[in-house]
Amino acid sequence: MSETAAVIPPFHLAFPVHSLAAAREFYGDLLGCPEGRSSEAWVDFDFYGHQIVAHLAPDEAGHRSTSAVDGDAVPVRHFGVVLSVPQWQTLADRLKAAGVAFVIEPHVRFKGEVGEQATMFFLDPSGNAVEIKAFANPASLFAK
Repeated sequence: MSETAAVIPPFHLAFPVHSLAAAREFYGDLLGCPEGRSSEAWVDFDFYGHQIVAHLAPDEAGHRSTSAVDGDAVPVRHFGVVLSVPQWQTLADRLKAAGVAFVIEPHVRFKGEVGEQATMFFLDPSGNAVEIKAFANPASLFAK
């Protein structure tokens, strides 16, 4: 196990959006990510302990390519977070209840294999792909 397993520093990710208002509604209201600092051009969110920053850049937003992973067409450019299984299920239920259109429906991939994981993919209002996953065995996150 790596040294980072004990204390994981938060990552920072900046990504383009077409509307800060839509980003606030999606990341803040729907996903429940508290808002941090902001300006007229960007807004910070606390994404499960990590800092993500939505930058107003409409021409840069959206995903364009996919890659085959365990039978799914996974958006190549995506970001996300690994939650506990109960957190993952709660969020999946909330997104379904809100009528979110999934790119890849919530399900378990790599069943019975090393790296078995619950996963789901959806798009934010700017077309950026987000993946939320969970491992029944968190130690398998980096297992080969």
